[in-house]
Amino acid sequence: MAAKSARKSAPAKSKSATPRKPRRKKAEPKSRGLSAAEVASESVAFPDALLQAVREDGGQVLSVYRDPLGGHPVVFAVLPIDKVEPTPYQRDLSEPHVKRLATAMERLDRFLDPVIAVRMEGRYWTPNGNHRLNASKLLGAKSIVALLLPDEDVAYQILALNTEKAHNLKERSLEVIRMARGLVGANRPGKESAFAHLFEEPSFLTMGAAYEKRPRFSAGAYHPFVKVVDGFQDVPLPEALAVRDAQADQLLELDDAVVAVVNALKERGLQSPYLKNFVVARLNFLRFRKDGPPPTFDSTVSRMLASARRFNVDKVKREDIGRMGGGPMEPDEEQA
Repeated sequence: MAAKSARKSAPAKSKSATPRKPRRKKAEPKSRGLSAAEVASESVAFPDALLQAVREDGGQVLSVYRDPLGGHPVVFAVLPIDKVEPTPYQRDLSEPHVKRLATAMERLDRFLDPVIAVRMEGRYWTPNGNHRLNASKLLGAKSIVALLLPDEDVAYQILALNTEKAHNLKERSLEVIRMARGLVGANRPGKESAFAHLFEEPSFLTMGAAYEKRPRFSAGAYHPFVKVVDGFQDVPLPEALAVRDAQADQLLELDDAVVAVVNALKERGLQSPYLKNFVVARLNFLRFRKDGPPPTFDSTVSRMLASARRFNVDKVKREDIGRMGGGPMEPDEEQA
């Protein structure tokens, strides 16, 4: 009876302070976009300069149509495969995936999934289709079919459509920082905050800069607090990249201190694949934060670094780590 009473008097769990995104309302059927006849209509504005360039590059235009959602012109073309290459900022190639894909294509003896491409100074960037491109090259293909988009800027936005295979944190972070450096290299004007729709999350920029400096960086342990205190910089992109590099250096300095604590815990006989996550969680004072604006990135990392350097491993009990458990780790993370 006492236990039952205690259960009744236990305080209710507080709801998360993070507001939920409103649920997307279902659109009315057939209320948006073009009909089949409108997609195929010859009234589409032909990008004549692009069509001529494709032919001069040794390719062939198969058709031109309007995409069924926004009505933008799309060129369906076949391109010389040696003129098609990935964008310089997308995720690294997975050789096992290329080999599996090539085997499947060879078995079927068909290529049925065009890449997406934009023309860039006589070459063709494919922001969506790098694995298909390399699988075709592995099979010795001479050409590849592509959905060619007249707007070059789409190359910086098309990654948002590449959601069939979820990117892990490393892949997405490296894509975003490479995209930012590519925009600077192309002399694109504007503040970092003006490109927020492309970068999606400011922490990706900082994490990406850290991965560039340390490919085996365990970003998953730090991402929960970085995404709280990081923000888009309201300064031109070149200056913002300098800030990202500096923040990455701070994170790596913190990582060095955390690794030292992890090694000390291992020397005491404590073993767990989540030791690093455990240590970072102990250092993360933001978990006690009430309402109000979060502290700055610099002050947060500095405070956590000071805590890491005075971390008392003798106070850590085996059951503390056991209670923590942990979520799925990034497949490329190295738990030091």
